[in-house]
Amino acid sequence: MSPTDPTSRATSEADALLPSAGPRGLDVLRSELDAIDDALLAALQRRAAVVAEVAALKNGGVPLRPGREAAILRRLLAAASGPLPRQAVVRIWREILAGSLAQQGHFTVAVCEPGGGQKGAIGLLAREHFGALTPLHLHRSPSQAIGDVAAGTAWVAVLPLPAEEDAGGALWWTSLLHQDRMSLDRAEHGGAAERGRIQIVARLPFWAARPEGAPRAAALVVAAIPPDASGADRTLFGLEFSAETSRARLASQIAAAGLAAATILLRREGEQKIAQALVDLAGFIAEDDPRLAAIEGLLRPAVRLGAYAEAWEEVQP
Repeated sequence: MSPTDPTSRATSEADALLPSAGPRGLDVLRSELDAIDDALLAALQRRAAVVAEVAALKNGGVPLRPGREAAILRRLLAAASGPLPRQAVVRIWREILAGSLAQQGHFTVAVCEPGGGQKGAIGLLAREHFGALTPLHLHRSPSQAIGDVAAGTAWVAVLPLPAEEDAGGALWWTSLLHQDRMSLDRAEHGGAAERGRIQIVARLPFWAARPEGAPRAAALVVAAIPPDASGADRTLFGLEFSAETSRARLASQIAAAGLAAATILLRREGEQKIAQALVDLAGFIAEDDPRLAAIEGLLRPAVRLGAYAEAWEEVQP
């Protein structure tokens, strides 16, 4: 390799940062730390230049790739060794990735914080994941946060995990299930054009080992883009079926189709004859996967509501 070869240059820089043998004085160690800091800054500047090239190739495309971000973190965590805590690796690279998003455009996050206030658990999760300086728009209801994404005033919305009880708007997933109907209504009444179908693209936190003082909540992230695979994922589907179908029966029908469901959340309304379910399935599953059509008793084709990368601990051997 030539001295100008990028791999050769990186190897030389890494070798230069290796500690020398024998005890050294404080001044020498501080000088070495200064040199390491300079090399880190130079590497980050080179990374930013590459990000700029990527942004130019996208020609205005959406910069967010949650699946790729998760794959990057998994690769780095698998290679991490030595005294630097792995959770520090996550924190450092989450800020680097947040900086890359900010570099490609004004990146803003809408947050549903049912209790309000800057220090709620969902807001803290959003800050932890999307960076210390990323603007957050706080809302008390999921519909307001999702509305920011639909209107283009936020790239993503961070929402409480869905639940069967409508606590703090926890049934927000049903609005994603019926997006096709809402879009048709808007079109018929001269409504504004859609930015894109809003889907679930991530689950927080990615680093599941929670240190003392860290928010213990969990949340889902939605955006007006399709999810991208990370290599270890789960996919969420919305199903509609007869209200007479029990949870056990639905679980049996899903398993018979060759799919593995971790959770099934049901929504039934009074005397309505149609029920809905939010089903969390193993793997990154396409909407046209033939196994979905094999689920008996559905009143309409299964609707993919999104997918998310599994947390770090969940994919360890």
